[in-house]
Amino acid sequence: MSSAVLVLNSGSSSVKFALYRAADGDLQRLLSGEIDNIEHAPHLSLRETSGEASKRELRACSDPGLTRAEALSFLIDMLSQRTGGTGVLAAGHRVVHGGARYRQPVVVDRQVLAVLETFIPLAPLHQPHNLAAIRALLDAAPGLPQVACFDTAFHSTQPRLATLYALPRELEARGVRRYGFHGLSYEYIANVLPGYLGDHAEGRVVVAHLGNGSSLCAMRERRSVATSMGFTAVEGLVMGTRPGSLDPGILLYLIQEMGMDAAAVSDLLYHRCGLLGVSGISHDMRELLASTDPRAAEAVDLFVYRAVTQIGGLVAALEGLDGLVFTAGIGEHAAPVRERICKGLAWLGLELDGEANQRNGPRISREGSSVSAWVIPTNEELMIARHTLQAIGKARS
Repeated sequence: MSSAVLVLNSGSSSVKFALYRAADGDLQRLLSGEIDNIEHAPHLSLRETSGEASKRELRACSDPGLTRAEALSFLIDMLSQRTGGTGVLAAGHRVVHGGARYRQPVVVDRQVLAVLETFIPLAPLHQPHNLAAIRALLDAAPGLPQVACFDTAFHSTQPRLATLYALPRELEARGVRRYGFHGLSYEYIANVLPGYLGDHAEGRVVVAHLGNGSSLCAMRERRSVATSMGFTAVEGLVMGTRPGSLDPGILLYLIQEMGMDAAAVSDLLYHRCGLLGVSGISHDMRELLASTDPRAAEAVDLFVYRAVTQIGGLVAALEGLDGLVFTAGIGEHAAPVRERICKGLAWLGLELDGEANQRNGPRISREGSSVSAWVIPTNEELMIARHTLQAIGKARS
C-alpha cells in the first residue's frame, strides 16, 4: 500500500482524524475516527470505509488519561500498522486562522508555529486546540512533515473594501479586519461546482455553510468576494451557541452595567448564545425542529430570518444571483430549514422543488427557476489531504 496522509482536526478534548491513501495522484479515504475525552478517560472510535465501526478504551501511559502527545503517538503507531508498515507520509491540520500572512497551506516547523500562536486572540475557541495537535506531533513524531491548512485562506481573494471595518487605520494595522472562515469547506464546494451548476458555476453563487458554526460566502468565478464572518467566528449568522452579528453597544452594556469581565463575555458569546440561548433547550437544530416548545420555534425562526436577510446582503454585493448552495450539517440534512430560506428568497425568482428538497437534492429548485438551488455535501478533510500532499511536494522540490 502506498504511503498515507493523516488529516487532523483537533478540539479541546478530542482529535478527529481521517487517513487517506495517496496513489497514482489520487486520494482515497481509508478510515476515519476520533480520540475523545483525552486526559480523562480516552476512547478511540474508528470507522472503516466499508462502514464497519468500533470503539474502545485507550489504556494510558499516564494515569488517568493520555497527554495529547501520547494520544497522537498512539494514533500514528496504530495507523502505521494499518498501512502495512509503510507509515504515514505527512499530517495535515485544519487551522482556523492564518491571519493576513498565510494565504496558502504551509509546512509547519517551530518558527511557523510561533507565528500561528500570535493569532490565538483572533480565534480563541479553535486556534489553541488546532495548534496543540501540531505541537504534540512535533514532540511525538519530530520527523513527520506537518502542514497547516487555513480556514481563512480561501477568503484572501476578497476586494479590500470587503475586508474593512470602519475603524481607525491603526487598528487595521494591528490586524483588526474581516477575515472570514469555513474556507476549506467553501474551497471544496468551489472545486466541485462545475459538476453541478455547469457554466453557471462561474457566475454569482452564494454558498450557505450551515451547521453548529454557520456562515455564508459570495463567490464570483468560484472565488470568494464577500462572507458573513469577519474578525472572529462570532460575526454573521445565528449559530449553535454563538449569536452572530451584534450591536457592539451590547458588549459595553454587559461590561459597564452588568459588571461582566472579558472572560465572562467570551464565555457568553461562544458557549451560551445562538440557538441554545434563544431556545433555552438545545444548540442542535434536529432537536429544535422536533420540539413543540414555542421557544424552539422562535430560535429556528430567527436562524432562518438572519440567513435570508444576510443572503440578501451578499446578493447585493454580487449584483444578482445565479445559484444558491446549501452545505454542512444543517444545510445538507435539514429540509425544513432549506425550504423556509428558499421561500424567503422567492423574490429573487428562486422556485423550490419541494419533493427534491425532501430528498436532499442535489438540485432542489424547479426547472426554469431564475436562481438554481442545490444541496452539495462538503468535504473539508479531502481538501486538507490534497493541500498536504501539494505542500510537502513543493517543500521537497
